[in-house]
Amino acid sequence: MKRNLILAPGPTQVPSRLCDVLGKPIIHHRTPQFQGYLKEVIEGLQYVLQTKNDICLMASSGTGAMEASVCSILSPGDKVITVEGGKFGERWTELCKAYGVEAQVMDVEWGKAVDPAAIKEALGKDKEIKAVFVTLCETSTGVTADIEAIGEVVKQTDAVLVADAVSGLGVTDLQTDNWAVDLVASASHKGLMLPPGVAFVSISEKAKALIEKSTSPSYYFDLRKYLKSATKTDTPFTPAIGVVIALSESLKMIKEAGIDNLFKHYERLAKGTRAAMEAIGLTLFADESCISNVLTSVNVPDGVDGVKLVKTMRDTHGITMAGGQAQLKGKIFRMAHMGSLDEYDVLTGIACIEKTLNSAGYKFNLGDGVAAAQKVFNS
Repeated sequence: MKRNLILAPGPTQVPSRLCDVLGKPIIHHRTPQFQGYLKEVIEGLQYVLQTKNDICLMASSGTGAMEASVCSILSPGDKVITVEGGKFGERWTELCKAYGVEAQVMDVEWGKAVDPAAIKEALGKDKEIKAVFVTLCETSTGVTADIEAIGEVVKQTDAVLVADAVSGLGVTDLQTDNWAVDLVASASHKGLMLPPGVAFVSISEKAKALIEKSTSPSYYFDLRKYLKSATKTDTPFTPAIGVVIALSESLKMIKEAGIDNLFKHYERLAKGTRAAMEAIGLTLFADESCISNVLTSVNVPDGVDGVKLVKTMRDTHGITMAGGQAQLKGKIFRMAHMGSLDEYDVLTGIACIEKTLNSAGYKFNLGDGVAAAQKVFNS
């Protein structure tokens, strides 16, 4: 039987403990029993997000949480800064334009991170800017932004800081309160080890002031509805009941492991992956100064079809990674090390990369990548 190992940046592997919970009979969501799960989820998410802020849950993918963050704090004609350094930074711009918001795009070279000083300069030039939209981990490039430094800049102004943490949450450090992040959008299907279905937004008091003034046309994604229901430990619309219940168990698993220990675990997996790629002569796409522990983006070597490489790994060997997007299609591949993955999963993925590259005619010493990763994992 062909294996099915997911090493793509979402959705991620669902561990058996959570599969057991997902297989339980459904309960009604307007009951004290479900309220108990909701309470556990909110407390657990506050732990992972490192915040005391209110958190609103909705049934959607992570993009729903992003859309709610845009339409709930802004009004048509408002000015914002969107940082574009990849496909998901571009999504912030697209969402803002959909609601008639004037997005001042900060274009960042793919593979590099935004300079917080550039954001400071832009905010200084235009005092009417109401929000800055950033991406914690840009999964299209393998870059992690310096949210702490950006937060230090934005908190000195009237603008709010909004972060897409859909892929990074639970994998790389995000200190929501300490770093003054006003809204964080994330979801269930990446670092939290579950299927898609639950999205959520954490909301600061500073952001709430904007929410009360927003005149954007919205209904389902209007965070005012979610904040009102949250006071009763409830949701305004039918939630993804089974995934919410499983999320309470996922968050227990994260607490048991300890969030700081998990950050170290993913950093170790990332270092092993990077060492393996370099050992077989491959180069990394993301700049070393901002390289992510969520996933590793690797340049496809000359003479190898990058699209075919990823397809062969998936269809022939049962190991799913991700290829490049937009202008990077066929030029990079992306291997994630997040969620429930361990070093044995990563070693399997590295061995498959070696096997597939060897079959494609790329010349290197078979086994050098696995050996390099082993050295990291055994150190």
